[in-house]
Amino acid sequence: MLPRPSRRIFLKTGIACTSLYAVPRAARAQTERASPRFDSLTTIFENAIADHKTPGAVAAVCSGGQTVWTGVFGLRATTPTPEPMSWSTLFDMASLTKVLITAPAIMQLYEQGKFGLDDTVARYLPAFAANGKQHITIRHLLTHYSGLPPDVDLTAPWAGKQTGLNLALNATSIHKPGSIFVYSDINFLILGLLVETFSGMPLDQYAAQNILSPLGLKRTFFLPDPALRPSIAPTQYDERGLILRGDVHDPTTRRMGGVAGHAGLFSCADDMLVYAKALLARRAGKASTFPLSPQTLVLMSTPQQPSGKTDIRGLGWDIATHYSTPRGAVFPPTSYGHTGFTGTSLWLDPQSETAVLILTNRVHPDGKGNVVALRRDVATAAALALQ
Repeated sequence: MLPRPSRRIFLKTGIACTSLYAVPRAARAQTERASPRFDSLTTIFENAIADHKTPGAVAAVCSGGQTVWTGVFGLRATTPTPEPMSWSTLFDMASLTKVLITAPAIMQLYEQGKFGLDDTVARYLPAFAANGKQHITIRHLLTHYSGLPPDVDLTAPWAGKQTGLNLALNATSIHKPGSIFVYSDINFLILGLLVETFSGMPLDQYAAQNILSPLGLKRTFFLPDPALRPSIAPTQYDERGLILRGDVHDPTTRRMGGVAGHAGLFSCADDMLVYAKALLARRAGKASTFPLSPQTLVLMSTPQQPSGKTDIRGLGWDIATHYSTPRGAVFPPTSYGHTGFTGTSLWLDPQSETAVLILTNRVHPDGKGNVVALRRDVATAAALALQ
């Protein structure tokens, strides 16, 4: 177990930033007491930016319910005009949508008795049985053991939510259900549709009412208001040659109108820290606003893959697969997390109630950034600093 730090907040800032970014006044007042234990994190981020792995980053570590380190580094945008990164920057969370919104939404409905985890998807969505998918279960979708391909067909032009859902419903499996782990956006497209089917609400409205509002999150949403565009980290050039900023990066979600079960969420560091702390506290059985039971949160974050399989997945959360580099070399095998294609990640250690949050737009502007090593090294350094 990682012991809790002795100080509430340590703040380290990086290159191309200022001490006046939007953190609470109480946090800024304690910057003089910043612990040198976390200096290595600053170095890791600065080196990644110098090596063009990402234009900038916002990051934080919390442990034992307290924020122990935050950092703001580099640039929010490099083109057409350089913009410094800020703490309040909104990020395209990409596949973190799966675990922040869709998985907890479906598990809320599970708690209400709407379905069983080993019920077939076709029981509730009969069209899903097409092309031999009648034996795929909801648990298969949540653990990525459905045997479905990684994504719907994007080679031909198409647009519209229903078109995307029809492509997912009519997809053909590439493996027998339960036989092999294949990370697939289709799994969470269908889970998002199940949320809508069980609740009778669009996914974004369900999320706002049943997840975001109970947590008090004010800057986490699908379909950000155009007025927020200046505060959103841009991603990369789209098919028209224009930089995406406020429009979701994921092409499937973008074609579907900006809301899908696998991508589309935008958020910021403050909200993500509230989310992570509430989740960890609730999982530990402490007072929390997180809208799921401790038992369900444990279920989601412990191995749920088919018996005998070595790619270990919870219900939505990654535990031990080739995607697990954000664990680093020190956090225990009971820790879990998830990444987003745009450069976001969240890794959680329930034993010490620790979270490592990294928000980057590593795809800006040309899609060539890479934060795999950054995530690994930051997690390792954070865990060592907390020992």
